[in-house]
Amino acid sequence: MISIRNIQYTVSCCATVREMEYDRLYRKMTSNQENGHFAKNSDHNVDMSSRGAVEPIDHQRCRYPYCIVWTPIPILTWLFPFIGHMGIATSTGIIRDFAGPYFVSEDDMGFGKPTRYWSLYREDIKSTVWDSAVLDASEEYKNRMHNLCCDNCHSHVAMALNLMQYKGSKSWNMVKLCVLILIFGRSVGLKGFLKTYLPAILIYGTLFFMIAYF
Repeated sequence: MISIRNIQYTVSCCATVREMEYDRLYRKMTSNQENGHFAKNSDHNVDMSSRGAVEPIDHQRCRYPYCIVWTPIPILTWLFPFIGHMGIATSTGIIRDFAGPYFVSEDDMGFGKPTRYWSLYREDIKSTVWDSAVLDASEEYKNRMHNLCCDNCHSHVAMALNLMQYKGSKSWNMVKLCVLILIFGRSVGLKGFLKTYLPAILIYGTLFFMIAYF
């Protein structure tokens, strides 16, 4: 029989391995910056400080600089509105998202355009650090199998935040992001709101009506 102590030990080991993985990638990221491995003119690595200002959010072109973005997954989100597909954008607004096994999409978000976005505080993070973290997390997840419950699009975003040590933290995870995008995320207009919540409202409204009157 599996004891509680064994379960606690297993969980502790998993957390330690994940922490070591973040440290390894963070050292690699900072080493690349120090050695000049950034392509200065790349879409991933544009230094916004040299351009004088952060590019504005552009819903039409799907540009969300320094944002976490979210879009519904058909059927799954209709039944559970708090579950959806997540990505993170570079300093120039290009979205990267873990869209499937061994595949990280670029500028073509899986399941369609974002319907919600969360603009993150960026004053303490250089654009090169931000973009490096997004790039390194994306490269890492190109080598991973997609797991809906344990290692998914939210995990990809969490790794990017941990690598850049957003808010001084390396403990970002998919559960925390799932909650925070609901609290701090903003709908992309009325269309985005309806696309997110209308199917669930119709489904549960119909069920309530049937239960109440039949």
